[in-house]
Amino acid sequence: MERQKVKVSPKFQVVIPKSLREELKIEAGQELLIYSADGALRLVPHRLVKELRGIAKGMRWKEELRDHAERF
Repeated sequence: MERQKVKVSPKFQVVIPKSLREELKIEAGQELLIYSADGALRLVPHRLVKELRGIAKGMRWKEELRDHAERF
């Protein structure tokens, strides 16, 4: 995990360092979600549900983890 120091501007803005933008493929105008967890700020790319389609493809599920009782 790469750590870099950034400064908060008078307008409470920060610049994401170029090396991190490139590593995470963050582009200008892209939306990010920000939240606090364990006393830290976290930024994650906002993804549409369509982009998540097939994300679990090929994963093996243990039979005891499946919920057979509830069906929609």
